Amino acid sequence: MNDDLRVQYEIYPYPPRDPEEEANRLITGSPSHIAEIEHHIFAGTRPAADTLNILVAGGGTGDATVMLAQQHASAGISVDIVHLDISEASSAIAKARIDARGLDNVRFVQGPIESLPDLGLGPFDYIDCCGVLHHLADPGAGLKILRNALALRGGMGIMVYAPLGRNGVYHAQAMLNMIAGNAPDDQRIATAKQLLSNLPASNWLKRNPHVGDHTSLGDAGIYDLLLHRRDRAYSVPELVGLLQQGGMRPVNFTDPARYEPSIYLADRDLIEKCRPMNWLQRCAFAELLAGNMKTHILYAVRDDNGNNTLAVPDTPDAIPVMRDDDGLTLAAQVKPGMSLNIDFEGVKVSLPLPERAGDILALIDGEHPLSAIHAQMENAPDWENFKRDFDRLYGSFYGLSRMFISKPAG
Repeated sequence: MNDDLRVQYEIYPYPPRDPEEEANRLITGSPSHIAEIEHHIFAGTRPAADTLNILVAGGGTGDATVMLAQQHASAGISVDIVHLDISEASSAIAKARIDARGLDNVRFVQGPIESLPDLGLGPFDYIDCCGVLHHLADPGAGLKILRNALALRGGMGIMVYAPLGRNGVYHAQAMLNMIAGNAPDDQRIATAKQLLSNLPASNWLKRNPHVGDHTSLGDAGIYDLLLHRRDRAYSVPELVGLLQQGGMRPVNFTDPARYEPSIYLADRDLIEKCRPMNWLQRCAFAELLAGNMKTHILYAVRDDNGNNTLAVPDTPDAIPVMRDDDGLTLAAQVKPGMSLNIDFEGVKVSLPLPERAGDILALIDGEHPLSAIHAQMENAPDWENFKRDFDRLYGSFYGLSRMFISKPAG
């Protein structure tokens, strides 16, 4: 089956990327944004190692590899990144993208994840495994292989498919397997296009607005979404079980607000009924309630890492860091009494902001700690009231993965 997957990605590298576009934009996302890694895996600090060892497991056409290489180079952090992929064609695209940026901090290795123990690589401080585990013959065994390649204090960024937001995808896969399962790939693509153009209005895939690879990414998108020969999805409980099987424990999901039932519920009694649930039970409830999550993205560490790796703003020396936004620019847009409004793929929610949100945001530059921000504020409240306002601001922005916490080295 690995040979089938290799052939698929040789013919249909995914996602399709043009190295010439590197001159115009850097594709960023989750997992593996540098601010997210430091926050979730290293407790808000940058590891003291002279060079960070990073593995991109199943790197494909290079989105994570390019982002990691460029962000660390821009931050002046020495990294040795290994891009491991089963497909020579996909890796060639990733390498061309790296070369287009003039980066020299990536090595390319061809092979499946299962070959990692024989390659003499690692240990790694961080592993990106985005969109790969759900394509392995034995995801638990594959995750355990990656776990064993991690340094003791290292961690992973993981993305797997989620079932509810992919409603209709697996129905379409089943239909195509019935009518074109053994046909050559070009015929399978043609049959998929025929089927897509004939779906009735009642069909779940046609009614699902949350998946679009089959309409936006050409033949590669159709193949990866509807014709993949090994593809499964994980609910929150199933994903937690997979992590446990692989010797890992979850730290947090990205966009953690999406995993909080109270943002979807207006009934206070229902919110109170959810309150006794533990964190992962609340996440599972929110997934069922929202009904539109098509992936789960989370950070995880080895199960024998007893440290609290998630950074929190618990001391005056905590440094708030905007993921991509500019605090001063945001401050000009925020008025007293405003909320942070977001559309979670059809679910519109409002996250509250404190009255002093603009005053605080204007002083967040990724370098000054909370104590300095408090001291620089005009008409600053006492520390207790400032901290209450900041915690409310942080809760909303962190809930959308837009603000993180950094801590001073040492």
